[in-house]
Order: sequence, then C-alpha cells, then structure tokens
Amino acid sequence: MDPKAKKQKLSASEIASPSLSKKKVDVRKAMRKQNDAAMYLTEKVISAVARNSNFVFSPASINAALTMVAATSEQETLRSVILSILGSSSIDELNAVFSEIATMVLVDGSETGGPKISSVNGVWMEQSLSFNPLLKDLLENFFKAPFSQVDFRFKFEQVREEVNLWASEHTNGLIKSILPPRSVTPHTMWIYGNALYFKGAWEHKFPKSLTEDQDFQLLDGTSVSVPFMSSYRKQYVRDYDGFKVLKLPFRQFDDSNRQFSMYFYLPKAKDGLNRLVKRMASTRGFLDSHIPWQEVRLGEFRIPKFKMEFGFEASRAFNEWNLEEVSLYHKALVEIDEDGAEAAAVTAVIGGRGSSGRSGRMIDFVADHPFLFMIREDKTAAVLFVGQIFDPSKHDSA
Repeated sequence: MDPKAKKQKLSASEIASPSLSKKKVDVRKAMRKQNDAAMYLTEKVISAVARNSNFVFSPASINAALTMVAATSEQETLRSVILSILGSSSIDELNAVFSEIATMVLVDGSETGGPKISSVNGVWMEQSLSFNPLLKDLLENFFKAPFSQVDFRFKFEQVREEVNLWASEHTNGLIKSILPPRSVTPHTMWIYGNALYFKGAWEHKFPKSLTEDQDFQLLDGTSVSVPFMSSYRKQYVRDYDGFKVLKLPFRQFDDSNRQFSMYFYLPKAKDGLNRLVKRMASTRGFLDSHIPWQEVRLGEFRIPKFKMEFGFEASRAFNEWNLEEVSLYHKALVEIDEDGAEAAAVTAVIGGRGSSGRSGRMIDFVADHPFLFMIREDKTAAVLFVGQIFDPSKHDSA
C-alpha cells in the first residue's frame, strides 16, 4: 500500500454495537456451545500441528481476541468465520459470553487467597485509518482494550517489538514474544491482542517428601524418568468407560462465586490419548458430563511434574476455516508442581495483507502415560487452558 494513500474509514454501520441486543441471550447455553467448540478446536489443532507431542493452548485467550475482531470488523465474511470457529450464532452471543467471562471468571482473586488472574486486551491501529468514535468506545469501554494509533507504514518492526514487550509484561515474563520476524509489515492495518495469566495454589498441596522419579511410558515403547508427585489424601477421581478423570481444585478461600480446578483425562490404554481426544471433541457436553464430584480413597496415585510451552500460527491449525484475511499467532505455557499451577497465553490477530456408576473397588490414578489436562472454572464451565502431555521431560514444543 502506498504510504501516502488516502485515509481509509471504518463506517459506523460496520461496527457492532457495544451494547447487547434486546433479544435475551442465554449465556449459560452460549458458554456450553463455546466449550464444545473449544474441544473441537483442540482436536483440530492437535491433529494439524501437535500430533503425538506435548501441546497447550488457551481457548479463553483465543476467544477474547477473536471476539474483539468479530465485534469491530467491517468484513462480514470474517465475522462469519469467527462465529463458526467459536461455535456462536451471533455477535450478541459472543459479546454476552465475553462479558460473563471477563466479569465473573478472569478477575484476580489473589487478594482473598484465590488464584492470581490477569486478562489484558490491546489494540494497535494504523494511524492513517480514520475511525468512528463508536469503535474506540467499544474497544476501550466494553472490551477494556487500550487503543493505540501506530505507524505500521514506516515503523512496523518497532510496533512488532512493542507488542512482544506487551505480551511479556502481561504474562509475568513467561511468554517472551508472540510475533515472529516478518509477521508485521508496512501493509498491516491492525493488531488485536489478549494476554492471559493464571497462578493458583492447590487446595491441598502435594508433600514434596513424596515426590520421586518414576518412569513415564512413551508411545514408542520406551520410557523417561521424571519426578512424580503423590499424596495419601482422598482425591476427586472417577472411572469411566476407557478413561479416568482427576479433578484437583485450586485454593479459593472466601471466593464463593468461583471454583477453579485442573482436570487430568487419563486413557486406560497407553496409546489411547488420540482416541480420547477425538471422543471428547465429537461428544456434545462431554466436559460437563464427565466431572468427578466425590472424593475417593485411591490405591496408587501419581501425576508427573511438568513444564512446557507451545506456539502455533493459525493458517496451519485452522485450515478448515478460511482465515486468509488475517493471521493469528498463539503461544501458551503451563507448569505444575507440588504447590500449584502457573499458566500463561498470548493471542495476536493481525489484519491486513501482509456410565460409569460408583464402584466398590479401589481406583488407581497413575498418570504414567500420555494424558490430556485442562484448567477451567467450574461454576461457569469456562475453559482457560487445554493441553496434552506425551513426554513430561520435554519443556518446549513450540
């Protein structure tokens, strides 16, 4: 694009209203639809870029960034694609879910002893674009996204570095950068970003004295020795057909409106994780119908400590949808130990060319082979992070 080109304008008619439609949105139903879409997306991303390897991403971060894009985009095709990806039927529905998650889920609880949570949005807009005040109001007041006018034409590399610094600052330094070289060009028109950070302590911490190295079984028949945590306490575990589920609640203290937990989905077959992920992605309401609500005494109980990071660009992972008009970069990191879990994610979207029943037997839960994990808020069912572990000895799969 010619740097001297005439200013372009986003018309008021092309901007979604910051207020929700008069038509009442069933927020719980809309969130369940987004959760189903998150599991479908999980399976698609894994099959495209992370088959049989460690993987983590944040549906909550991707949802936030794409919702901002859909609510402010002048391109109807792009809106439709985003609605399809997020499993929503309208922009109003997207906005309703965004508002519920922003005000009920992604609120810092560290002052009352709960998890430390931060979710920050940001927008960088080419300064040659004239814009309607409604757009700025929507971004700053509804999405709480600071609106920066920048010079992509001559200072595109400087803006890229600025976005990467923003990502690091808002993830406690866990995500060092999100935009690789040449991802921002003189033709870039805008960047929408979300940075999500979570750190929670287990409701019941694991005794460090019980942590010891054990073998984790790999798909090729070999094994790696990694630290496994254990406890003699009762645990929230349930045995289902072909897999088991463990729920580890995070400490909440006085926060009665929320309950964050980390879930571990362990297939009974050593090589059964891919089949389990497909089952989770294709079964509507799977997450809500497979929750262990009762603490039980276990026989053997071990889960590995791990830390891993994963990043991807959406053109490889979202090939089912036509996202040629934008580029989406996502990176996430998660670490668990005896004290709790810490996780972070950044999403940047760039526009412009450029039956189980109870059993009387003792259940074991030994996560010594590939499994899927998830961090979610139980009362709203919002999914913050999803990932899989094939080799806990590897820290970086990005």
